[in-house]
Amino acid sequence: MTLPNLPLRLATRKNGARDGQLMLVDAAGQRWTAAQAAPTLQALLDDFDALAPRLLAQSEALDAAGWAGAPAFEAAACMAPLPRAYQWADASVYRNHARLIYQWRKEPIPPRYETEPLVYQGGSDVMLGAQDDIEAVDEAHQIDLEAEVAVITKDVPMGVSVEQAEQCIALVVLLNDVSLRGLIPDELSKGFGFYQSKPATSFAPIALTPAALGALWKDSMPNFRVHISINGVAFGQPHSNVETIFNFSQVIAHLARTRALGAGSIIGLGTISNEDPAAGSACITEARVRQILDGAPEQDLRPYLRHGDRVRIEALDGRQSLFGAIDQAVKVRGR
Repeated sequence: MTLPNLPLRLATRKNGARDGQLMLVDAAGQRWTAAQAAPTLQALLDDFDALAPRLLAQSEALDAAGWAGAPAFEAAACMAPLPRAYQWADASVYRNHARLIYQWRKEPIPPRYETEPLVYQGGSDVMLGAQDDIEAVDEAHQIDLEAEVAVITKDVPMGVSVEQAEQCIALVVLLNDVSLRGLIPDELSKGFGFYQSKPATSFAPIALTPAALGALWKDSMPNFRVHISINGVAFGQPHSNVETIFNFSQVIAHLARTRALGAGSIIGLGTISNEDPAAGSACITEARVRQILDGAPEQDLRPYLRHGDRVRIEALDGRQSLFGAIDQAVKVRGR
């Protein structure tokens, strides 16, 4: 089944309201203007099939006019594309990430890891914009970044097939799913985590429909490298569709097996990870485990994020930034 040809690029502008103002963005990510068909992204998602074609018509008219008079796009003026969501569910589909993280936890990989998606439900009430600070209580909590891709859904009926699930994908987003590694082992030892170890998630400013990704979207997966740097130093550039065991449609169909998903559900695939060491890492814990496996002593391990550190996450198509960049500073309270 073919996805609708709706190449849209959307962002949410800060306007003093909780859900901001929905904006259309040009193909170059340089101009934006208010979306006429819906005031917020959630309003668009609630009636996506009816409203998205109207936004496409507005976008095409702007393209024809060269976006004349449209103001310059400002990432600093953006909230997360969906500032609060009805649901944020994150899977783990990258084999290498599972291998390294379960080694870090000193646990075996779950026996059905490759036959049934592993998913947990994150906090969706507060989502951070691309340039909002990563706020932490204590560096001892071991602040870690996690670069991920996710989709935002339309309404997903209970019991959808994998093929039907792909038709429920409205948008693709890039995010930083921050983890507090020092809190994870204790939470999971109770058999009922995560919670305190998963603070607010941060999002790149622009959300794209699969059609806007063009050839970079295939078989319900995005195909690009995600470039991660810490304090201006390259940290990783893993590919988003290498060594995965499930795609977005398969994860969505799994989630909807016994329950419907509301429009505005955000579904992630977990930390991007490639086995190739040249791809680097998309989280610090992976880098540390690689060092341990190479025999590095404890004192030489990569430190977790500290107050004042800066994280940048960006997906590139050549030199073109697809979603805009996540560019955040770490702020520890009391510092």
